[in-house]
Amino acid sequence: MIEAAGGVIWRHCETAQLEILLIHRPRRNDWSLPKGKLEPGESALRAALREVREETGLRCEVGPELPATAYLDRKLREKYVRYWAMRPIGGRFKRNDEVDMVRWATVEEAAGRLTNDHDIPVVAALFDVLATIH
Repeated sequence: MIEAAGGVIWRHCETAQLEILLIHRPRRNDWSLPKGKLEPGESALRAALREVREETGLRCEVGPELPATAYLDRKLREKYVRYWAMRPIGGRFKRNDEVDMVRWATVEEAAGRLTNDHDIPVVAALFDVLATIH
């Protein structure tokens, strides 16, 4: 099984509406949440922060853990991904080998733009989690 971790990066826009940062991966031509494989000996949380920084350029404050996803990747290997709510505290996006665009989207827009259905419950859970702590 492949273990991976990532973040659901959120902010409140000018209208105080919740927005999620989505990434576009040109190699797969998809819209996704930032995530990546754990390195040997690396904790899931450390991997999540590293992958978010590598893919988005953002340093983030970590919030509650969100539901994990389990699915078969494109090579039909089992993949298990843990996610955390993350709020940006610095940095900025720079196009890189893995990610060519990022886009802030409302929860509803994100559900319509995300390529993989298994990402949608993770985004929905963020909304529920934030409602309980704010």
